Amino acid sequence: MGQSRHFDARRALPLLADIPRIIRHVSKVPTGDVASCSADELAAAFTGLTYRQTPAFCWCGGLCGCGISVAFRLIDDRCPEDGTISLRTPLALLLISLGTIAAVWWWLAIPIDLARAPIDPNAKLPCISYAPFRDHQTSLSPATQVSREQIAEDLAQLAKITDCVRTYAVDLGLDQIPELAAKVGLKVIQGIWLGRDRQKNLMQISTGIRLAQEYPGTITALVVGNEILLHREMPASDLATVIRSIKAQVPVPVTYADVWEFWLRNRELCDAVDFVTVHILPYWENVPVPAKFAAAHVDAIRRQIASAFPGKEILIGETGWPSEGRMRESALPSRTNQARVVSEILDLAQRENFRVNLFEAYDELWKQQLEGTVGGSWGLFDSVRRTLKYPPGIPISNFPLWKLQMSGGMALAVLVFGAAWLTLRRKPRQPRLVSWFAVGISATTAGILFGVAAQKMFDESYGAIDWLLWGALLVAATASPVLSANALMSGRAPPTFLELLGPKDYRTPSMLAIMHGLALIVTIVIGTQTALGLVFDPREKDFPFAALTMAAVPFAAMTLLNRPKKGIRPMAESIFAGVFLVAAIYTGLNEGPHNWQSLWTCAAYILLAITLWRARA
Repeated sequence: MGQSRHFDARRALPLLADIPRIIRHVSKVPTGDVASCSADELAAAFTGLTYRQTPAFCWCGGLCGCGISVAFRLIDDRCPEDGTISLRTPLALLLISLGTIAAVWWWLAIPIDLARAPIDPNAKLPCISYAPFRDHQTSLSPATQVSREQIAEDLAQLAKITDCVRTYAVDLGLDQIPELAAKVGLKVIQGIWLGRDRQKNLMQISTGIRLAQEYPGTITALVVGNEILLHREMPASDLATVIRSIKAQVPVPVTYADVWEFWLRNRELCDAVDFVTVHILPYWENVPVPAKFAAAHVDAIRRQIASAFPGKEILIGETGWPSEGRMRESALPSRTNQARVVSEILDLAQRENFRVNLFEAYDELWKQQLEGTVGGSWGLFDSVRRTLKYPPGIPISNFPLWKLQMSGGMALAVLVFGAAWLTLRRKPRQPRLVSWFAVGISATTAGILFGVAAQKMFDESYGAIDWLLWGALLVAATASPVLSANALMSGRAPPTFLELLGPKDYRTPSMLAIMHGLALIVTIVIGTQTALGLVFDPREKDFPFAALTMAAVPFAAMTLLNRPKKGIRPMAESIFAGVFLVAAIYTGLNEGPHNWQSLWTCAAYILLAITLWRARA
């Protein structure tokens, strides 16, 4: 900060008289009213004013030395007591921004306390679903063949936390599981996969029967078909015939597994099975159940099924909660919710003495192709590293890497303020106080959401297309507040599509404006793709609320503060604005008022719609 002192205008009359010429020759800026003022008028205007020599902007040299700098500072940089913004204001806003980012991340990372750990070293899990597919292996490809070594490695790990695994099929190398499970002391509930293909069904049935006959001490039951009635791939009467045929050939109990509603709709199957296997997945219910009520819901449905099938043993064949993915009404997938639901169901099963099989051991990333992020996030083990999500004795948080995410967000906030400061250093002007507030809001929003958006990118990307899509959106969202800070300080208007894609006469020569326009285009294009997805195929679509908000807030601030006074409303921007508005209204109504991810995303769409509607070219 420089020093303030009284300026004796009469001593500078020769310099004042020459200001218009100096400005034209050195700065090449319009002189405006200064050129029409006489030296006496300028002196009268300056008499009694104070000025501040700011090292950041005071430069000597040129045609007339430091006197030019003094004249400019008299015009541009009054002291705070005269209404000018000093460096204290942006510095205070920066500190507030950093403090807010730190406080929010501390709150987001608060661990939960559970009466029982999901993985208790003193009490093994009763049983858990197991599929061995890793990386890009998938049960959808006949070419997939899982090796013995891969299965043996998994089963040795699972034997430390459970006494039993449930499988679903016998092809693609999964017929090796009973033999390898026996070596590590695991029991197997062996699955036989049925579908519309009769030849594949016969292969599954013959192999399942052979395994039950060869490993009667390891295989405790055969599950003939999995949710085949739910998917309408076989009539209940045909299924009952198949079950009875298999029962006559194996020395172990035989059952069928489906969601609980389809057991109630097809009660005749009860006579064909030795026990009833029901799937109770609170997240996937027609009316989704919040995590805090999930255990109570499972128990209520179990009692309902037991009442409907008196005398039959009930096995809960699948239950659990996803750790990542989109909300369904008030059902939120998260690490803490998954740990809570699993812990409470296991505690309930122990107290009420009923059989339960958790779904599932490992995340299955290939299921993201079918069910979105949530479909591949039901495991208690990470799919890639094959490590427990909730090691015993480690606090359970939704953001285990929160310190790294917080640091990244704070660095981004500093970068945003730094971009604003450097803009003023290179092109001195007096921004309005509201512009600094806009920079502060953009920096804080980006700093809080950067870590969330980055985590969502890693969790929601499967395959090259997803990585390209979400990676591009994150880059655009990160660049948006930085480039907008430059625009807010320089007074540059928001970019338009014409400046990048229009005729040559419309294109901007500014590299910063081009970069800003590219960030806007990427945000709009990817945002439109997600908006249309949530309208036409919403069931498995994730909500990109974090990255969209990072990008939308700075663009909206620019539109509000730097909007050009004249110009026409571009057609392209108007069309995209309409798409966002319609998608926001439909999605908000379709997802309901309890889905905050949906409401947040819709708010981002509306903000983008307003920004585009106010654009002028």
